Formats: sequence, C-alpha cells, structure tokens
Amino acid sequence: MDQLDVARVASLVESAIEEDLGTGDITSALVIAQGLQASAVLIARSEGIIAGLPVAGIVFSKIDPGVSLEALVSEGSFVKPETVLGRLHGNARSILAGERVALNFLQRLSGIATLTRQFVQRVEGLEVTILDTRKTTPAWRYLEKYAVRIGGARNHRMGLYDQILIKDNHTATLAESERLSLPEAIATAGRRARNAAPAQTFLGVEVSNLEQFRSALAEAPDLILLDNISPEMIRRCVKLAREVPPEKRPLLEVSGGVTLENVRALAETGVDRISIGALTHSPAALDIALKIERVR
Repeated sequence: MDQLDVARVASLVESAIEEDLGTGDITSALVIAQGLQASAVLIARSEGIIAGLPVAGIVFSKIDPGVSLEALVSEGSFVKPETVLGRLHGNARSILAGERVALNFLQRLSGIATLTRQFVQRVEGLEVTILDTRKTTPAWRYLEKYAVRIGGARNHRMGLYDQILIKDNHTATLAESERLSLPEAIATAGRRARNAAPAQTFLGVEVSNLEQFRSALAEAPDLILLDNISPEMIRRCVKLAREVPPEKRPLLEVSGGVTLENVRALAETGVDRISIGALTHSPAALDIALKIERVR
C-alpha cells in the first residue's frame, strides 16, 4: 500500500476527469492559444503531510501525455506554507484542464495523511497501532487508505471480503432470529465463523460491554473490538485478556469516539490497536494551489 497501484487508480482518475472536463474546457478553448506552452508550480499554502503527488501526475498524463509533473518533495514529507511541491511543464490548455481534478486528489489525500500523522504522533512511544476504518468516500477507499499509510498508520480490512468481523448488527440479527441473548449470540457467531471459515482467516468480534467481552474472549478470536467503551471498562477488559494464555489471547482494539484529545489516554489503557473513522471521513483538505509561472 505504500506504493501506489497505478492501474487501480486509473479508472477513478478517468471518472474524475470526465466529471469535470466533459466535452472540453470551453473557457480555455476561447481565451488560450491552442499551442501555448506553460510552466506551473504546485504550492502548499498550509503545513502538512503530502500525499497524492503520483495521482496528480496521473491526472495530467491522462489529459495530455505531453504534460510532465516533476515532484520536488517525497510522498509523506512534512511541508511548511509556500513550499513548492512540484513543477508542471506542457501545453497551457492541458495544465488548466487538469488543475482542479489534480488539486482535488492532492488536497484530499494530503489532508488524510496530515490528520493521520497527528494521531500517530499523539501516541508516540506507546505500543499501540493506529488504524483506519471502512468509513471512506465511495470509490475512493483504495486511495484514502493509501493516504493513511503515507500518514504513518496502518489499514484495517479493505472490505467485507478480506476479514471476518462480527459486528453488533450481526449479533443482533442472530439474537433476534434464534431467540438468544446478545452474549449468547456473540459466542454462537464466533464459533460458527471459526468452524466454517477457511483456515487462518482472521476473526474479529465487536463487543460493547463486559458481559459481551467475556463471551467473545471464551471463543478465542484473533481480535476483540471494544466499541464505545469507557477507559475504565477498557482497562478491565485488558486485565481479563492478560489472564488468557498468550497463544489464545486476542488483540484488543478500541473504536468509537476517538479524538486527538483522548487518543493517548485510550492508548495508555494497554490496548493493541485504535481504529479511527475520522481519518478518512472528517479530515480537512490541505490548502494547495497551482500557479502558472511562465508561458512561451
């Protein structure tokens, strides 16, 4: 994920270009000479972590293979205001046609990377992993999770297909359909998933109180997700988990209501992982501009 899969990004970039460009940039066609060549710069207007420069390059190459983007900073770099991120050379109309789409990708992904880095820095020195969630922009998940990695965190499952995670609605549905209590449903779901899934499939179970945690712990899943549980209750869960033999001890993950203000306190409870939906659903876009420098 640290390296961008260009083929995987191409269709999204093409859709974004079609959405913005349509049948053509009528403004540039009317006021800019057809063969005019130009140089432009991408400039950071605020400080942050840069992610998405390769995507910006793909945007311009899709519009016009003759436009080149020379990156002047690396992905994952921390930059200050007025830092020049890259230089563009090529047809002026093509640069203007790709400006907004390229900036939309670059600003959004850099915003995610910047917020992610802030969370990672808040828990520095503690043995805890920061992860994202599936709360992503439709069709942007691959790119947004890429930006999380650039920001220094790790990815949770990519989708419903690559891990088993028994969540509250799974257990509520099972409890209602089979007249079980929620703790019984959690235990039943865990056993069924473990017995039926292919060997080595990662199994996680979500719980929201201590009784549910005990039921999940008894089934020895790979992960127990503590959703919206108080720090005091998290500490009790950590203590119970540490009483389990290491070979049967699940990873403990906290999720729900995690902020920059409370993430370190949550990490200090002793959990292994903290997943944060805000990394991808609530970051502010980094302020980045494109400016034409020269024409010829």
